[in-house]
Amino acid sequence: MLVTGRRQRLLTLSSGCESAQVKAVAKSPGGDLLDVTVTSSVPGHKPTVGVIRDVDCLLWAVGRVPNTEGLCLHHVVSSLSFAVLGTPTSSVPALQVAIAAGRRLMHRLFEGQQDSKLDYSNIPTVVFSHPPIGTVGLTEDEAISVYGKENVKIYNTSFTPLYHAVTERKSKCVMKLVCAGKEEKVVGLHMQGLGCDEMLQGFAVAIKMGATKANFDSTVAIHPTSAEELTRKYSGVEQVLPDESLCCLPFCAPL
Repeated sequence: MLVTGRRQRLLTLSSGCESAQVKAVAKSPGGDLLDVTVTSSVPGHKPTVGVIRDVDCLLWAVGRVPNTEGLCLHHVVSSLSFAVLGTPTSSVPALQVAIAAGRRLMHRLFEGQQDSKLDYSNIPTVVFSHPPIGTVGLTEDEAISVYGKENVKIYNTSFTPLYHAVTERKSKCVMKLVCAGKEEKVVGLHMQGLGCDEMLQGFAVAIKMGATKANFDSTVAIHPTSAEELTRKYSGVEQVLPDESLCCLPFCAPL
């Protein structure tokens, strides 16, 4: 079968351009390619429906069915002693987020730390693709909806990592900083390239602490690394893909 099934909770594609939900997948009329129907939404605007035609490859993470059939949950009645964490609470659907929330719950229940609660803002996320994708904080559209377009500045860079300096493979690395306010507080970081999955954690701590672009620029670079590119002053001119509706990465920059 072309499509064997689809979860009730639709797959969400996170991007700096928009948030898109896959509504349907069908075989293209003229061959073996696929037509993917998506509903896209941008903060402050009505959702729009579009079709990405002639897709030659669709990678779809369908999730897993929980192994709960033997727990006889249909016999369970309401009880005040249950605590639910993680994805069922409509929070960020990530394992480490659920673990962090569980730890803080235990601190409140058994250690008396009533203020031990998880902050769900600026949670770093990595997609272990090839090359990997790393993102933390607000996308450009989200930042504009919060701070206003006139108060948001974007810094982009695209380069070939020195790791590939003497190799035939010239895989690019792209990075995007989203800054807000006169002080240019860094409210978002989105990147794809070699090592972006590893370097994100440290930058996520800095963003969580309220780092500004000036803090990034005043930090001595570690050479030769890809991370040093984030400590350099770049133009604020944004680079946008020719068709933003096809953007499914957490930044809108040419690969």
